[in-house]
Order: sequence, then C-alpha cells, then structure tokens
Amino acid sequence: MQNRRQTLQSLAAFSIAMTQPMTGSAAPTAGTGWRMPDEAEPHQRTWMAFGAHLDIWGKKLLPVVQQDLANIAMAIARFEPVSMLVRPKDMARANELLRGSRVELVEQLVDDFWVRDSGPVFVTNQQGQKAAVDFNFNGWGKKQKHGHDAKVAAFVAGRAGAPRLKTSLVLEGGGIEVDGHGTAIITESCVLNANRNPGLSKGDCETELKRLLGLEKILWLPGIKGKDITDGHTDFYARFAAPGVVVAGYDSDSASYDHAVTKRHLALLREMTDARGNKLEVVVIEGPETVRERYAGKDFASGYINFYVCNGAVIAPEFGDAKADANARDTLKDLFPNREMVQLNIDGVAAGGGGIHCTTQQEPVV
Repeated sequence: MQNRRQTLQSLAAFSIAMTQPMTGSAAPTAGTGWRMPDEAEPHQRTWMAFGAHLDIWGKKLLPVVQQDLANIAMAIARFEPVSMLVRPKDMARANELLRGSRVELVEQLVDDFWVRDSGPVFVTNQQGQKAAVDFNFNGWGKKQKHGHDAKVAAFVAGRAGAPRLKTSLVLEGGGIEVDGHGTAIITESCVLNANRNPGLSKGDCETELKRLLGLEKILWLPGIKGKDITDGHTDFYARFAAPGVVVAGYDSDSASYDHAVTKRHLALLREMTDARGNKLEVVVIEGPETVRERYAGKDFASGYINFYVCNGAVIAPEFGDAKADANARDTLKDLFPNREMVQLNIDGVAAGGGGIHCTTQQEPVV
C-alpha cells in the first residue's frame, strides 16, 4: 500500500492500465469524457458471484445463500445476460442450482459474492468506448479476507474487454449512486473513512470522483460508521429513480441504529438540488415492521432500497410483511412504470447484512 503522500500525488494524475488489449479501436486515455451511466440505462450484462464461503456464512446459512444467489441470477437472466463468477470447487453446486438457466458460469477464485463492491464500476464516453474503474477493494476497510476479491475488478474488466482505470481512491460500488446526468449521492461514512482513504479531504475525493465518473455535483450524506461492514453504503439509503427523483429508505424503529441516520438523510435530501439546479423530489419507502423469524438477527438487512434495475425489470426484496412488501412493490412500480416488478425472498443474503443490489454489478451497453 502506498503512503499517503504518494496517494495525493497519484490523485492528481491517475493512470490507466489495460487488462487486455482492445480490438478495433485505440485504447482510451485520460480526459476522454468518462461518465458512469445511470443503472436504468441499457445493460450489456449483469455480473454476479457464486461466492458464499463456509468460513464466512456457516453451515446453516451457506445453502440458503447459494439458493438466494441462484434465484437472483435466474430472475435477472429473464431480462438480460448474467455472468457469474464461481470458485472451481463450487462449480458443481452452481451448475446444479442454475441448470437450464441462461446464466453463464465463469471460473474464478473469489472470497465472497458482493460484486457490487469488489467488481469494477463501468464508465462510457461519447466516443463509444467503455472502461472499468478499479476502486482498490480492501474488504471494507480490511474487515474481511479479500485477497481474491481484490482481483475481481481487474478480472471482470478483462472479461468485458474494457480497459481498467486505476486510481488511488479506495471505495466500493455500493457507496456510489448516480443519476447519469452529473449528480451522485455518496456517504461520507464510507468514502471519507480512515480505513479507506486516510488523510484525504472531501475536496480531494470529489476531484478524483468527478474525473473518473463524469460528475458535476456530489451530494454527501453522513451515513454511519462501524454499525455494518460497509460503514453505511449509499445503496441502502438513497437511490435515483430518475434525474431529480430519489427514493430513500426510512427506518421507523426508534431502537434501530438506522432510525436517526435515515431521518437525518431525509431532511438533507429534501433540501438538496442536483447538478442541474433542480430540487430533489424525495419518495420514501419505510422498512418492514416484521421479517420472517428463521433468519432474523442483528445483521439482517431489511430495507427495500437495495433493489436492482435491469433491462425491463426491477428486482426487489420482500420480507414477509405483507403490507410493507406491497407498499414497496407499488411505490417502485410507480417510479419505474415501464418495467416488470419482481420481488424475491432473499432472507439468507439479508441475514448477512446485504441485499440484491449488493450482489450485482451492471455492465452498460455502449
């Protein structure tokens, strides 16, 4: 790991490294107008990983999580191609659960399955080029073994035939939410955290993020450190449904650590404007009052904001609270009227503190 002085120098002039040669076009260079597309823009495919590890998930949750991952992959595969990274020793199990589906299984060592965070963030430009930003995954601040997952971004970029954009910033895709028109929502608790970017100011981070992702304005939410492994990723709090329209989560349980922070986020978002100067329209979805008891626990992630938008559909969770599940479904349907709504039971994944969005990473069409 380079020291902080070297990091500040490299932020001023990040480099581009090719994971594999491009065919039929010259390699992109810095300053070619990269832009991170909104998730609702057309996808080439979705990347996932069949990476539930016994040491992390335990005997009780492992088969449940593997089934959840298969169900998410098959749901998305109805609408677009899915490529799933699979450890060699798990290939037989993945084939068993995904037999007959259109999910492509790609042999690759991984530590876990959170490709939103370990995978690259894809960007495009007006020249019809695509690249992949490698944000130096470090296990959410070195909280978990990540030797294999640290290489996922480079591997996926190579498989996608996209040059890899290197940076000294350390963060994860789950901490970034964009509208595709110059505005991003990012949590301070993740990016401005000493376990990722010690010594860097908000201004330092903004300069690099704007250059890498084509941003004009970053809306910072406080988030919350140390309560979950991600230190409060944006994709559990606020998501763009359209330019100027944000769907945000609210935890009404006053005993929850997320109660105060989600209340604060709503107040901030309602006063914010996007890169175009438009005041945000904020649509609120409350979390469920109850969840199925079998896998409920202190780490259970029961919010509805961690949905995934793919070609023609929104893949969202349900938690067994009929009223709250229906409200989330209807609200998302109103926000994405031209897409099919698919709700899935993901209790195994949720028991580990994650959701559907966390398990996916979109590769945009150019």
